[in-house]
Amino acid sequence: MSTTTEAAPQKERTRSLYRGDPGMWSWVLHRITGVATFFFLFVHVLDTALVRVNPDTYDAVIDTYKNPVVGLMEIGLVGVVLYHALNGVRVMLVDFWSKGPKYQRVMLWTILTIWFLVMIPGAGRILINMFAEH
Repeated sequence: MSTTTEAAPQKERTRSLYRGDPGMWSWVLHRITGVATFFFLFVHVLDTALVRVNPDTYDAVIDTYKNPVVGLMEIGLVGVVLYHALNGVRVMLVDFWSKGPKYQRVMLWTILTIWFLVMIPGAGRILINMFAEH
């Protein structure tokens, strides 16, 4: 009696469309930046509302914002809002432009380039304002 063993067929590995793809990371980052912007706006509305409740409390809260940690958070805020806005334009182009899906990767690298080109002088300006003596 002869037995032959057949090797199991190799399961073809397919890569998911989004797993590890830059498009997936832009999607994730777009959601994170949207939530971060929402929370900033929520806090901003609350601290601005203090001016009507008690102007002295408002002034005290605003004084706490004048430190380097909050300055770094401002740089982060500018980066978050800028990325969210630029990527939002890219998402609209992908959705509403017939050639958008074809050029989505090129548009992603374009918005990242624009982001860096705007963030570098923007962060520099915030840092100058942070450490300048008034």
